[in-house]
Amino acid sequence: MTVLLIGTLDTKGAEVGFVRDRLQESGVPTLVMDVGILGPPTIPADISRERVFSAAGVSLSELQAERDRGRAVSAAAEGARTIAAQLHAERAITGVFGLGGSGGTIIATSAMRALPIGVPRIMVSTLASGQTRPYVGERDIVLWPSVVDVAGINRISRTVLTNAALAMAGMVTLPRPAPVPDRPIITATMFGVTTPCVEQARKPLEEQGNEVLVFHATGAGGRTMEALIADGLVSGVLDITTTELADELAGGVLSAGPERLTAAGKLGVPQVISVGALDMVNFGPMQSGGLPEGAAESYRGRNFYQHNAAVTLMRTTPDENARFGEEIGRKATAAKGPTAILLPLRGVSAIDAPGQPFHDPEADAVLFQAIRLHCNHNVDLIELDLHINDPEFAAAAAGKLLELLQSSETSPAAG
Repeated sequence: MTVLLIGTLDTKGAEVGFVRDRLQESGVPTLVMDVGILGPPTIPADISRERVFSAAGVSLSELQAERDRGRAVSAAAEGARTIAAQLHAERAITGVFGLGGSGGTIIATSAMRALPIGVPRIMVSTLASGQTRPYVGERDIVLWPSVVDVAGINRISRTVLTNAALAMAGMVTLPRPAPVPDRPIITATMFGVTTPCVEQARKPLEEQGNEVLVFHATGAGGRTMEALIADGLVSGVLDITTTELADELAGGVLSAGPERLTAAGKLGVPQVISVGALDMVNFGPMQSGGLPEGAAESYRGRNFYQHNAAVTLMRTTPDENARFGEEIGRKATAAKGPTAILLPLRGVSAIDAPGQPFHDPEADAVLFQAIRLHCNHNVDLIELDLHINDPEFAAAAAGKLLELLQSSETSPAAG
């Protein structure tokens, strides 16, 4: 149950030593990694800075001579990441603890993100607020506010570091519940406007012995799902809600990045894809000037709908839908495994229905046609004269995924 303790021992040696002592007093062995650059370490390291930079393929002495802090931090992050992954693969560590300011946070969390979900990780940081995506990524990393700067042991830092160290000790030493038998994992994507579909589709999937993990398609949700698939933990994907593609291609605030809708295809994981909530692009609150926060000036005059006080939705146009359809068709065609696309011809979200603010059959028709044009014969394209939230559509989506899973298990490549 050894904890890897990462810090810059030239500037944070006292704090690292304090946490090391608290962990060891709790019966937790430590491995101290020095990721400092310029000054000499103030406490002994188990993993020297020379080893860290060597793992990144660079010379510490050259970096010290250059005094290029940005390059040095990047190299330290790469080296720490390489060593942490190796130690975990060797079962030499069971948790990672980091502390520091901006540079230390970048370095330590890079190492933490190299490890799979479930490994205890705590980062005591001056940056544990605001935009934390660059540090956490898609991993279950605990960012712990340092409250004061990580600059010596004082009344505040002593309390903060003690609590964080004891939390880590608890994570790695306390007994865990008995493991339940593993079931195949199916991931699904959902938005509020596609909830009825996903909730109904998950039931037959669970009845067949699968564990369904639902991800909210808010950018972070899609990225996390893609990472989980890439880790090899997922048996099937029910990608009902691909709305994050709209935010990526039309400049919304909930993009999951360009790699969305790729992990299952690369690994050959069976997947059922639909077009949930591709009638909308997400922005922030509506502002007094008539544009929501985050929207480009060119979007002035578009069809906006205030979903709630914090979220404004913009209806997608036929031209935008053509781009979305091409993206889906292209990515589905590139998939190595069984792939189906289900098209709900009567509407793609709860507010894309007769009498609702985003009902636009013409725009939807362009989306569907673009998908038809950009899919090849390897993709099973199924068109249903249903709304996405109709129970029959959910049943068809779940049934198709179960069919793909069964065919994948019985194919020669599967065994």
